[in-house]
Amino acid sequence: MAFSKNVERLQPSATIAVSTLAKRLASEGRDVIDLSAGEPDFPTPDWICDAAVGGIRDGRTRYTPVAGLPELRQAIARSLSERAGRELDWTGVVVSVGAKQSLFNACFSLFGPGDEVLIATPYWTSYPEIVTLSRALPVLVRGDPDRGLKVGPDELEAAATENTRGLIYSSPCNPTGAVYSAGELRAVAEWARDRGVWLIADEIYRPIHFGDPPGHAAGLLDLPPSSLGDHVLVDGASKAFAMTGWRIGFSFSSPEVAREMAALQSHVTSNAATPSQVAALEAYGRRDRADDAVSRMRDVFRRRRDLVVGLFDELLPQAAYVPPGGAFYLFFRVDALFPDGVQDGTAFCSWLLEETGVALVPGAAFGDDRFARLSFATSDELLEQAVRRMARAVAG
Repeated sequence: MAFSKNVERLQPSATIAVSTLAKRLASEGRDVIDLSAGEPDFPTPDWICDAAVGGIRDGRTRYTPVAGLPELRQAIARSLSERAGRELDWTGVVVSVGAKQSLFNACFSLFGPGDEVLIATPYWTSYPEIVTLSRALPVLVRGDPDRGLKVGPDELEAAATENTRGLIYSSPCNPTGAVYSAGELRAVAEWARDRGVWLIADEIYRPIHFGDPPGHAAGLLDLPPSSLGDHVLVDGASKAFAMTGWRIGFSFSSPEVAREMAALQSHVTSNAATPSQVAALEAYGRRDRADDAVSRMRDVFRRRRDLVVGLFDELLPQAAYVPPGGAFYLFFRVDALFPDGVQDGTAFCSWLLEETGVALVPGAAFGDDRFARLSFATSDELLEQAVRRMARAVAG
């Protein structure tokens, strides 16, 4: 069967594939600890759910403007304006069906055949595929191991050509948990500005930052406006508010770019689900309650991060890892753990799942198969069980 050239190079999401396999094995009676999923294990706060239910009962079930409820876009813009310390134009906000669609909107609107888009590597698994769907060429730029696998102007300049049109990165990073400092972000942003390159910043994990004191990681809007050239900020409600299934993301850009992305979205999905937007309006509009909920979840993630890192240091000292400063992942080297006959991280993760029932995502999904990603978005008990199972299996 022949398929369109639009999808002939497309690969399925490896993270979803592993999670699906783990769920199937569990349904067959296997004792599986699934550490592959990239979503908080907390329920959405009740007061956010209540807002959605109230909206449904009040008849808020019809279409909204494609770019989202104006009051939701305004609430998001107010939140962004507080961060930036300056008034931002709410018409630059486009609400979408998850941050993934915001990334797609940006890439499809800004890039095309002949363009090259730099992708900070390790990367979230969908970045190269989204760039490929836009008919542009993804160019992987490997981060410096001495800087938590983050990229800087030197690595970017070495990879850039006259066809370079964009750069995509995330901070806190999925899969590594590495966090760009304000100084590192400024250097990257000014490089993109001077190069005339579109900067697409994925800040979906920004509220999950374990700095001292903990809080939101540095983001594009913390930089001086003079440091920014053309850019699109991508964020959403999924991680911060434990709202993954509600599918609410957004982009912030200039109003001109926002209009183009909204026009594209009008032909792809139209508006995000109206009850989900009503829930998001409560989350973004009630900052006092939202900040408290995020803070409590972040404290739990930090405790789990410390637990997992401590267990690795004790039981798997040969497995070097990127110190996670944010998000809820541990990205660790598995090549020192290979049993006989295993040659790469993908095979290691398959072996581990069969031997121990522990599901991880192989680093190949993120551009480096020497690694694997462990999600610590689950209970302390399961995390300890999983790491101890891994240590026993590796010890033979």
